[in-house]
This record gives sequence, structure tokens and C-alpha cells, in this order.
Amino acid sequence: MCGIVGLFLKKEELHPRLGDLLTDMLITMTDRGPDSAGIAIYGAEAEGLKMTLQSDTPEETFAGLDEILGAAIGAPVSLVAADTHAVLTLPGEAEAMARALLAEKGIRVMGVGETMEIFKEVGLPKDVAARFDIRSKGGSHGIGHTRMATESAVTTLGAHPFSTDADQCLVHNGSLSNHKNVGRVLSRKGFGPQTENDTEVAACYISSRLAEGLNLGEALEGALEDLDGFFTFVVGTKNGFGVVRDPIACKPAVMAETDDYVAFGSEYRALANLPGIETARVWEPEPATVYFWER
Repeated sequence: MCGIVGLFLKKEELHPRLGDLLTDMLITMTDRGPDSAGIAIYGAEAEGLKMTLQSDTPEETFAGLDEILGAAIGAPVSLVAADTHAVLTLPGEAEAMARALLAEKGIRVMGVGETMEIFKEVGLPKDVAARFDIRSKGGSHGIGHTRMATESAVTTLGAHPFSTDADQCLVHNGSLSNHKNVGRVLSRKGFGPQTENDTEVAACYISSRLAEGLNLGEALEGALEDLDGFFTFVVGTKNGFGVVRDPIACKPAVMAETDDYVAFGSEYRALANLPGIETARVWEPEPATVYFWER
């Protein structure tokens, strides 16, 4: 079933409240998927590249990691740990070397980008948000997901959002029927998924189309042609977020827009406590229609 939320803040004075607002929205969706949860926050742009890391043994793994990586790449590196995750900031040109070193240590990369940070774990949204102190995080926009596993195991890597490109991630409500075939095609192109989750296949598909020179809107339109099943996708990028539903649109979705924000929820109750919601334009996104907002 799963629950999705998204919030794009138009006014900078609201940016400090992003994490708090998104957390309340996601907690409201808990009963749509209580096994794992995740949130992507698009915050301040880094001087270099942010890499969100995950480790099953964070106290051991993250201790001194910034010094080790800094010495290896010959440049300053900073690391801010949060429970099982950490945000590493380093020069963009050092990404490949850093990935190789992190892989040797068994550290997973959840996402990379100049603004994006991804936090996801097994557990209820309220617990996952508290572990990573999501309420304290500011930014211009973010997306979140609470999962009810259907096609793959309940694991950290199986949780949403999935990120397969810089400053880009995707959350999904629904089920794809042809993701195995699409995944095999993507693997031959070098965009193969790393988990059994069909949502990662969708994220890989979008990245592959962007690599072909399509823009995000065109990539999402391509998904309507090439991905079969019932789905609602919400995609975050460095500058905004997009929404698309399959042509049948049987999965619930609602949007609201004011002068201050654009919000998405699997159900209206996720939006009910947003400031000024009583005067918002509220609507159900049309089937097979791409919506996108940018800052």
C-alpha cells in the first residue's frame, strides 16, 4: 500500500520548518506502511559534494572516517554522523576514489548531490524521523515514504527513497508488473538496480533516460509508456519535485498549493495540518499527467 508525502516550499522564510512539516506529514501516513520509512531533504548547497552514508556498525565505521578519507584523497573532508547514517562532504572530483574506499569498508552510499541528504531505515516513521532528528533539518523541499513491503524484504536498502543520480531520488506507491524485464535491460545499459525493489528499477529507468538527453518531464512521460503496473511516482531533484500517476490512477493521491508551498500526500489527512491549508487549491492529480515545480 505505502504512503508518500512531498513538500516544496516557495518562500525562504519557511525553509527552517521543512523537516518538522514533512515529519508530521509522514507520521500521519504510518498505517499505510509501517515496516520502514525514509525522507530526502534538499537543504543548503554544499561546497563540494554531499554523500549520505549508511552502516550497520556506525560507531565503529564512522569513527575517524573523515580523517582517513581526507588523507587518502588529499583534501579536507567533513563528516556529520546521525545514528546509522552520516553525511560526508568532500570535493566533487574525489567521488570515485571515495566510493572505492567506502566499498572496501562495507559502507553503503544512500545518495549523493550538492543539496540532497537521504535518511531511511526499518521502523515506524516517528521512530525513523527521531533517530535522524529530521525535525531539525531545514531546506527548500523534500519527499518521504512509509513502506508496506510486497515484492522484497524489509531492509534498510529496500526502504524508499531510492537515489540513482546526483540530487535525484524517487518514492513510489504501487507495484510494477514488468520491473524484472526492465531491470535486465537497464543492467545491460549500465543502470542495473542493486536490490529486488521495483521502485529502484523505476529510479534507474529515469536516470537512464536522463543520460540519453531527456529532461525529467520527458523521462517521466517515457515511464508511462515503458513501465507497466499501478504507480504514483514522486521525484525529487536539486531544484524541485515532480509527480506522475499511471494512466489508470487507482492509487490515491492529493495535492495542495498556496502562495507558500506545494504539497503532495497519498491522502488528504497528510496535508490537513499544513499552514494555510484551509485556503489552498486542493486537487487530485490527473492520470498520465506530469506535474513539476522548481525553485
